[in-house]
Amino acid sequence: MSFAQVHTRSVVGLHAPKVMVEVHLSQGLPALTIVGLPEAAVRESKDRVRSALINSNFQFPNRRLTINLAPADLPKEGARLDLPIAMGILAASGQIEPQWLEDYEFIGELALNGDLRCIAGGLAVARAIKADSNEHQKQDNNSSKTVYKTRKLMVPAGNGVESSRVKGIEVYAANNLIEVCEHLQVENRVSTQSKATNLAEMPQGILTAVVSKLPVLNASYKVDLADVKGQHHARRALEIAAAGGHSLLFTGPPGSGKTLMAARLSTILPDLNDEEALEVASTYSVANTEYQYGSRPFREIHHTISAVALVGGGSRPKPGEITLANKGVLFLDEMPEFDRKVLEVLRQPLESKQITISPANQQATFPANFQLVAAMNPCPCGYHRDPSNRCHCRPEQIQRYQDRISGPLLDRIDLQVTVPALPISDLQNNQPGECSKAVRARVTKAYQSQQVRQGKPNCELSPSELDEHIMLGDNEKQLLAMAQIKLNLSARGYHRLLRVARTIADLANSVDIKTPHLSEALSYRGG
Repeated sequence: MSFAQVHTRSVVGLHAPKVMVEVHLSQGLPALTIVGLPEAAVRESKDRVRSALINSNFQFPNRRLTINLAPADLPKEGARLDLPIAMGILAASGQIEPQWLEDYEFIGELALNGDLRCIAGGLAVARAIKADSNEHQKQDNNSSKTVYKTRKLMVPAGNGVESSRVKGIEVYAANNLIEVCEHLQVENRVSTQSKATNLAEMPQGILTAVVSKLPVLNASYKVDLADVKGQHHARRALEIAAAGGHSLLFTGPPGSGKTLMAARLSTILPDLNDEEALEVASTYSVANTEYQYGSRPFREIHHTISAVALVGGGSRPKPGEITLANKGVLFLDEMPEFDRKVLEVLRQPLESKQITISPANQQATFPANFQLVAAMNPCPCGYHRDPSNRCHCRPEQIQRYQDRISGPLLDRIDLQVTVPALPISDLQNNQPGECSKAVRARVTKAYQSQQVRQGKPNCELSPSELDEHIMLGDNEKQLLAMAQIKLNLSARGYHRLLRVARTIADLANSVDIKTPHLSEALSYRGG
């Protein structure tokens, strides 16, 4: 047979659309042509595949080879298509049987000696296969069609553990091209001789389906809130932010503990569930970045970062820092030092919890459900209003420094807290503060009450949902009216104030928002 088809996946943004590798051998001068919008790494695969086949004791066909990557209008990038291209050539040239490939999807980069190298996005591919399986099963349940059979996934050994975290699909990890072919040969030879009638009795090849040896969730952090001494007001704000998913700004002199506290916010957030952990791990897999599975991400970025690096983008859209911070914390230290144009791109993701990148050739939407935590000094020298009177900044310098953060962006930050310098008595206190585990227990209880009441954290409540879930008494309404006049609150600021008050009430295990809850929420609104 001179034609073969192999199932595989591309990776576009965080998604893994299906790709069919079609290989055709025809008469003519020996040549290899790859069509279907391949980028440079894909076009170069012909040289890697040729050497890998020869060094694995296979024959490279001395004929005209045409390889089509369908759909033809979907850009293909990366070296993950090496293995499916090699398998297609082997099947089209008759060195393996084409029907052996029907039940599998293949991804992997080939070394020149035939070894399989780890690729980025293995977990995203596994999740896409599972999602397709779920969709087909829903359709099958509503019709008389034959039940859809989920394809198995063949990956390099380095991707075996991460891909196997997706339940419901079979993942096989191979070290080289020879192992892949031997597995398919043994599996199909035994299958033709077997009388198995159910999946438990089905024969296997030389490879065994990978089962992840890591625990389902393994949240661990190197820091703890117990390291923070004093700063009870700021610690309370940190707890409220964690319980309701609110954004937070610390303002204070150098050395007051702003960065120390911000770095510990992720340690008191509620634990991720299985689906959330997979979503975060899939993002890091696509970005080819290390990640402690099950932990809340904490991304601390430098003020020299560009807008593209922050929100993502490029000719082939890649996730930025706000997506890597999804389900976790994005920390901006020395916030006024960031370029103003860079800061302004945060305004839309803070509201919508996602970011859409639209380069010339394609569009990608990335999740951006992060908690923004920022820190800044009150003036260029950092000691404005400090009791030591060390500040020598002129009023116009202070105003110019504070104006680097726009009003609309500040309006989107729920909690704005002043962090004073630590007194010497707190620094000399050897007693540790309350640990992250104890605070996380209270935060989790408040978070769970929000899930029961409205199915989402308080920070995501729309104005209509606020009206539904928040009933204020006459005293509370009067207090809000006075606060709106005194603080000149916008409609957005008013709604954010209600969300924070609702979180404070949840931490107090109160069904209704009372005056003390509103008063505390107001204390965090003015900086």
